[in-house]
Amino acid sequence: MGGGETLTREVGWILLGIFGTAWIFLGIFWGRKAKNREGFSLAGRNVGMALGTATAMATWVTSNTIMLAPLFAIEMGVWGMLAYSTASFGLFLFAPMAFRIRRMIPKGFTSGDFIRLRYGKIAWAIFLIISLIYSMAWLVTMAMAGGVVLQTLSGIDYQFGMSVILLVCVTYTLFGGLYAVIGTDFIQSVIILAGIFIVGAFAVVQIDISEIYVSVAKEQPALLDLLMPVALLSLFNNLFFGFGEIFHNNVWWSRAFAMRSKVSHKAFFLSGLLWFPIPIAAGFIALCAIPLGINITDPDGVGPLVASEILGPVGAVLVFIVVFCSLASSIDSLLAATSELFIQDVYRKMLRPFAGEQELRRLGSVVIVALGLIAWGLSMPRFGQLNMVLFLSGPLVASAIFPVICGLFWKRANRYGAILAMLIGSVVGVTAYFLIGWYAASLISAIVSVATVALSSLLFPENFAWKTLNEAETSPSVGKMPKGSQA
Repeated sequence: MGGGETLTREVGWILLGIFGTAWIFLGIFWGRKAKNREGFSLAGRNVGMALGTATAMATWVTSNTIMLAPLFAIEMGVWGMLAYSTASFGLFLFAPMAFRIRRMIPKGFTSGDFIRLRYGKIAWAIFLIISLIYSMAWLVTMAMAGGVVLQTLSGIDYQFGMSVILLVCVTYTLFGGLYAVIGTDFIQSVIILAGIFIVGAFAVVQIDISEIYVSVAKEQPALLDLLMPVALLSLFNNLFFGFGEIFHNNVWWSRAFAMRSKVSHKAFFLSGLLWFPIPIAAGFIALCAIPLGINITDPDGVGPLVASEILGPVGAVLVFIVVFCSLASSIDSLLAATSELFIQDVYRKMLRPFAGEQELRRLGSVVIVALGLIAWGLSMPRFGQLNMVLFLSGPLVASAIFPVICGLFWKRANRYGAILAMLIGSVVGVTAYFLIGWYAASLISAIVSVATVALSSLLFPENFAWKTLNEAETSPSVGKMPKGSQA
């Protein structure tokens, strides 16, 4: 073995085969419940508290959580750990939004449905572009992370590991839809929580916390500086990036539509509580690299590398399983939600309004495969660190935060203000990304966006009729056409 891996390639391939086969089998098994398109896309709108909490938590425990939280800690210290944990606030604040979404848009399918009905087609088009760009960036970082982890732990070639993980997720999502996604998420959430707890407990037992503090203070004292400017900026930047990721993305709106109306807000709030300590625990594990004297050659793999060093081969197996679960729980959700956004908002609303259920189901399969192939092609040449790839989309999603919030709760929110907020916020934020740094881009975009929405709505208030959101027929009428129309 080379490169510091603690598992043989043979063990890595065996684990990959076992869990890949298990998820495919379970996905197909749960997918049998999907009797129609609404079942395939939204799990029959009947997801309860336990499954709702598990799927929200597991989806948010991405490979970025397992890998970027340690990276934040090793580069920015204490504030780095806390910066990533602020993403849980997005789940907390989405809880009341989910309740209102279910009440105001009972027949909605996507986040695009809301933007179209609330702000019109121009805002809708801009929003779709932002959402699709972000979803692909997230999907690519998931695939890249999978390849990095497998190579770090077992020496499996980056391209091979990344390809197999994408293939597994595409396969069971293709057959099972959101039923399969939510069912597997429940198991994955249990494994993730147990795995993080076990690795953290062993780290505390083997390395005294005071020893970690002394080593960090001696070797890298800047990591203990509570006034580190970059770290403080990243704290607020990540907070708004997390808001933008959740508030706009169809991954979360689809879950709001899928959950029972009386449990959606409770499930999102509880998932935030469960998720909050995970980045802190992952970051703490990364700081153990300093007293252990581990040479970090690849910052993206610091978390898995330290965990495998602490627990040896057993730890490597555990980390392998946890990361595989976190990857699967996010990739499958992205595939299902992004394909639905394309089918519902692009194909059905723009091209084929009377497409039948079978046609939409077939197209859904094609889109899921296409998304997997695009992510695979973009991930083949590994480029840059994971945070650089993901945070480039941060200003885009941050610009959508306040148009979404104001659109849901403030009837005076101006549609032209929402359009300008997303356009100007995105442009200014991306400019800040290159001129200042990733740690300020989302924050600046959010500030510009809220100022634009607020100013335009105060000067030129609208009087939006909330009943407009309760569209008479948002779900497809499976090929039926209005009376008097001709094919």
